[in-house]
Amino acid sequence: MRIVIQRVNHASVKVDGETIGSIGKGYLLLLGVAQGDTKEMVDRYVKKLSTLRIFADKEGKTNLSITDVGGEVLVVSQFTLYADCKKGNRPSFVKAGAPDFAEEMYEYFKAKCVETFGKVECGSFGADMKVELENDGPFTILWDSDIW
Repeated sequence: MRIVIQRVNHASVKVDGETIGSIGKGYLLLLGVAQGDTKEMVDRYVKKLSTLRIFADKEGKTNLSITDVGGEVLVVSQFTLYADCKKGNRPSFVKAGAPDFAEEMYEYFKAKCVETFGKVECGSFGADMKVELENDGPFTILWDSDIW
């Protein structure tokens, strides 16, 4: 599993020109699922996301979590996080989870986020999406289950 965590001032996702998800200050989470990922991994990631201190306090230090600042969450599936460009010029996506499995894990991830954060906005699995954001910082973190 790979997650790109972007601290944003605002973010939105569109499908066919229609906004299907939009948030203010919070996390834009790009989620890539690999074969072999587990629900236990999701549980661990979401718990860590809720306590991750990457928001500034009154002194400007990153001492606050998303729950401390009342931040919002936008989750977007992104299998391209598993692009392998080692051979040739066209990426291979064989390391990404099979679509049925990846969608199941994406839905589980979304449900755990709703359980943890309350209201959660989402992209549409497998759709051609347009994501807009204003990265705050910029502050971007990559989590990869291979090294976690």
